[in-house]
Amino acid sequence: MRKPDRQTLFLGTVTVASIIVITYLTLFYNNGKAGAPNPITPTATKKNNPINHRRAYQWLEKICELGPRPSGSAAMASQQRMLGEHFKQLGGTTFLQTFDYPHPQKKDAIVSLANLVVHWHPDRTERILLCAHYDTRPFPVRDPKRPKGIFIGANDGASGTAVLAELAHFMTEIPPPYGVDFVLFDAEEFVFQERRDPFFLGSEYFSKQYLRHPPAHRYRCAVLLDMVGDRELQIYPEQNSLKSIATRQLVRDIWSTAQQLGVKEFIHQRGHEIQDDHIKLMEIARIPACDIIDFDYPRPGQEFSQLYWHTEADTPDKCSGESLAKVGWVVLEWLRRLR
Repeated sequence: MRKPDRQTLFLGTVTVASIIVITYLTLFYNNGKAGAPNPITPTATKKNNPINHRRAYQWLEKICELGPRPSGSAAMASQQRMLGEHFKQLGGTTFLQTFDYPHPQKKDAIVSLANLVVHWHPDRTERILLCAHYDTRPFPVRDPKRPKGIFIGANDGASGTAVLAELAHFMTEIPPPYGVDFVLFDAEEFVFQERRDPFFLGSEYFSKQYLRHPPAHRYRCAVLLDMVGDRELQIYPEQNSLKSIATRQLVRDIWSTAQQLGVKEFIHQRGHEIQDDHIKLMEIARIPACDIIDFDYPRPGQEFSQLYWHTEADTPDKCSGESLAKVGWVVLEWLRRLR
């Protein structure tokens, strides 16, 4: 993803109390629209979390053991085979949505790209889209010492993928009326020069295909998981995810679910404005989409030069299975209660 265009600034003389009240009303007023989750029992506690945090973290480690996974690489192909087999074993219907693109660095060369798509309950025509990107940037361009070094992408690439790999254990249990699709986007950041090379090639291709060749099903909404493994997890509503009535409702529903579960890492105030795969889903495919992302990696308030983001330091030891499990739990419980 691209860095935020700006951070939210609270200007003027608005009091802290006013901010809390306004934020609460904005995020948690439920207007009773169809598709909102059913109420969750207030007795829910973290002990109820069915997500296996060890298994989720093992997936993150297993993905990172493949090494850097830029688009078109042998490691990416290995990842596709490994994940495809995993989803099939758990009852998913999988396929690779392939397309070609000119290689940004190699003249007259073509790179083969592929989104990995998984259908759960493919007979259901009303569907929910859960997605992440599974490629890594070619180089750790923000690393202060080795910007052309090795980029493992534990949080930025593997974390969202690991959550989906763990959620796959529960997808056959999702009750009607909705089916669920996973999409792992390729070439989210197959970028060698930021001002020259385009981002989000996989989500752009997926969105255009959905628009040009409408399937028999319809996506009610989409949830993007990106950078959700941080040990110091803090997830704020992303600003582009709040720009329409439908996406604001989606954010309210998910953050309300987290509140009712006692997952305090979902924080009820606006965060960064992020350019990410959800933008293509909204702008091209017209699918209401939100981005669940902790961009402050490792902690809020640091300058970009101090972050692990896009550096060699983005390795599994900076991530946590507990963080993956909390995000997975919120998404799973939100899905279970959709009507």
